[in-house]
Amino acid sequence: MTLDDLSARLRLIAAEPHTGEIVYGDDRLSGFDKPPVPAAVLVPVVLGKPPGILLTKRNAHLKAHAGQVSFPGGRVDPGEQPEETALREAEEEIALDRSAVQVLGRMSNYLTRTNFCITPVVALLPPGLQFRPSPHEVDAVFELPIDVLLDPKAPERHRRDERGSTREFWVWPHPQHCIWGATAAILVHLAEKLRALG
Repeated sequence: MTLDDLSARLRLIAAEPHTGEIVYGDDRLSGFDKPPVPAAVLVPVVLGKPPGILLTKRNAHLKAHAGQVSFPGGRVDPGEQPEETALREAEEEIALDRSAVQVLGRMSNYLTRTNFCITPVVALLPPGLQFRPSPHEVDAVFELPIDVLLDPKAPERHRRDERGSTREFWVWPHPQHCIWGATAAILVHLAEKLRALG
């Protein structure tokens, strides 16, 4: 897939009308009596040769999701749009220069097992940007190659027994990092949409 083709497909995905559709996590916990917490993540596609999806690995000492791979993002502050949240968090986490980001639009919201409603914000980045990971939040910044994302055989379903029940989730292959959970599920959703436009 050429960079132009990739960019065109991403623009089509981001331009799709959203009617409140929510993609539910397949390990969604039941019993929540409160509205989900709004959050947003930046899904940055680096237009390098080869292109890739920019991801971060969270610090192991964090209270929530320690050591996990994630997109830059976090809770939506009052009065913020998801795009503003995603850009603010990316700036705080990895010193991403907002002027280098071309925001394309949103994908369908994703509801996590922990009652967060995540809005993925798709964006394009030029190659060669320098990142400064926040020492408090981020251990590493890396990319998942687009050719891996587009391989329908790449993501695998894993199982884990937790508290008397079996939990299933997606895992993407990477030589250094384990990409799973909500991040992996959002990547699966993006991959399906990209392949459908082929």
